[in-house]
Amino acid sequence: MAGIISPRPTALYLTSNVGTRRLKVGSLAGKKGIRRRNLRIAAEVRFVNAEEAKQLIAAEGYSVVDVRDKTQFERAHIKSCRHIPLFIFNEDNDLGTIIKRTVHNNFSGLFFGLPFTKMNPEFLKAVKNEFSPDSKLLVVCQEGLRSAAAASKLEEAGYENIACVTSGLQSVKPGTFESVGSTELQNAGKAGLITVQGKISAVLGTVLVCALLFITFFPDQAEKLLPPS
Repeated sequence: MAGIISPRPTALYLTSNVGTRRLKVGSLAGKKGIRRRNLRIAAEVRFVNAEEAKQLIAAEGYSVVDVRDKTQFERAHIKSCRHIPLFIFNEDNDLGTIIKRTVHNNFSGLFFGLPFTKMNPEFLKAVKNEFSPDSKLLVVCQEGLRSAAAASKLEEAGYENIACVTSGLQSVKPGTFESVGSTELQNAGKAGLITVQGKISAVLGTVLVCALLFITFFPDQAEKLLPPS
């Protein structure tokens, strides 16, 4: 790479039998105007299925970081995992938050048992307090979305050995991992009226949400369809 001048940081991607590596090249100004190169090799996040994740823990020494909210974690979690939620309960009391929380609790919270949350501002700090950047971390959540977002944050923060379970713990078969809690890992995301009334509650909840949105955004049409008595 001698003789190549790059005014901006550059990223090169290298592929081998151990995965993809990203070589980041940054230019730093040194003494007497001499440019120095700052090189960092970072691994891409690995997405694995439940069986592969089990092997990462047993054979490669990966530590499990559960990024779900407190309610799902308490229902069921992998034994010996570390709970560092990506989202935390939103208990802010400004007017806008109170309105949003009320609407949420009367629909998503009531029917599906989903808590009203916000991004955890201490997430990265909490991870750094527990794990060094060279740690091997298996990040898990219920559906796979939060773990992917958390893994991306960790990769950007310099963690080089990150893996996620594709589709989350909801895709895990009973008995795959030793777990703790009142239910199976794949059922930890199920709560609210939908667990009691099944499909009827799901349909009713959907109808009510659609009705509310229709009345909110199309009040004139709603008044024609539902004239006051």
